[in-house]
Amino acid sequence: MDIVEEFKRYRERMNARILASGGLGIKRFFALDNRVYRRGALDVKTKELMGLVASTVLRCNDCITYHVIRCVQEGVSDAEFFETLNVALIVGGSITIPHLRRAAETLDRCREKQRTGERIEI
Repeated sequence: MDIVEEFKRYRERMNARILASGGLGIKRFFALDNRVYRRGALDVKTKELMGLVASTVLRCNDCITYHVIRCVQEGVSDAEFFETLNVALIVGGSITIPHLRRAAETLDRCREKQRTGERIEI
């Protein structure tokens, strides 16, 4: 199984587990997280690119994977993607380089799926 599918299945399974716990605070936070990435003064693509920068600087591979997939879904070009990673590298420093690799690998997997006509879901 590729990293995109593995991530999707793990995320779905564990989110269901966490949300089933009945914790109101967790449910509210998940709902807020979902709402903040909707179109507002900023378009969704821009917000996902911002999420990618923050996730890279914070060195959260799960978040990086999520935002890369969403960026692809929102039509981010490779040029936009790598310019965004330039911002993350400047803000986060050289310690983010392994996470840039993770982001590029995830982008490559998503692009492969696109070339074969496979739908990229999260």
